Amino acid sequence: MGVRLSVLDLATAGGGVSPRDALLGSAELAKRAENWGYGRYWFSEHHNMPSIVSSTPAVLAGYIAANTERIRVGAGGVMLPNHSPLIIAEQYGTLETLYPGRVDLGLGRAPGTDFETVRAMRRAPEASDRFPQDVVELQRLLGPKQPGQTVRAIPGEGTEVPLYILGSSLFGARLAAQLGLPYAFASHFAPDELLNASHVYHDEFQPSEQLEAPYMIASMNVFAADTEDQAKVLHATALEKMARALSNRPVDGSDRIETEAILRSPVGRHAMRMLHFSAVGNGDQVGEQVTAFAEHAGADEVMVAMNVADLPARMRSYELLASALVQDESQTVVGG
Repeated sequence: MGVRLSVLDLATAGGGVSPRDALLGSAELAKRAENWGYGRYWFSEHHNMPSIVSSTPAVLAGYIAANTERIRVGAGGVMLPNHSPLIIAEQYGTLETLYPGRVDLGLGRAPGTDFETVRAMRRAPEASDRFPQDVVELQRLLGPKQPGQTVRAIPGEGTEVPLYILGSSLFGARLAAQLGLPYAFASHFAPDELLNASHVYHDEFQPSEQLEAPYMIASMNVFAADTEDQAKVLHATALEKMARALSNRPVDGSDRIETEAILRSPVGRHAMRMLHFSAVGNGDQVGEQVTAFAEHAGADEVMVAMNVADLPARMRSYELLASALVQDESQTVVGG
């Protein structure tokens, strides 16, 4: 079997793509990804970002599940400090009740937005300090009813939706290892601690009822096209978009002189660093790069991100990668 592959969908809008078009495109991509052999389809929680319309992963996971048959769906992830564990248990318990055996719940401790938006969500910045306790509480709410338990997630109780710890530092790696949970590293935008986190997770892992041995997912940007030159254009587009966003400039700016100045600036170099783990090329080339990345990261699975609004280009990229690496249409992934 080739490298296990899954999809991280940012539900990318902009560039003439409306939020509705982006979400309709997600459903179409998920249907095709299922047929191409991808194991799961996750949405990440972001707020107050005009070009990323995945603010409600639970709603979108249900939408994707309703439009597919086998592929696992879920969040990569829910930013738990933004919510109460009870509400998340109810949401994902409802999904698991409707689509049994197909739901994942990835959990992160960052807010996924800026400070002003955190205030608008009526959440305190220090809520992230309670992340480990909130994860354990969420586990209990999704588990069987306990004697004397007065607060229950209905639906949710007894569904035991599988949890995944997300992170980009050693904190998440240690927590996932301590709790015996799968770990997903956000190397598609935060590459620096990937190897350290992988070593910590594997070295410190403690078996649990959910997981007997460590299982690590690492995310990677993939820009595949029929020719290497076309793929380089896709990569350049994503780099420009990220650099402009980091500069608080309109993402869809068309001023080439301004864009080139941004790319030469420290912000541009930072954006390039964030996209360090990117596979760029034709199908065979990205297949080799993704395989090498999985080995480098010690990852059991690669979650593929592609923050480009052009849906046909995005679909072709996922198709080419699958053609190069997927050996069958039912890849076995943790939770599947």
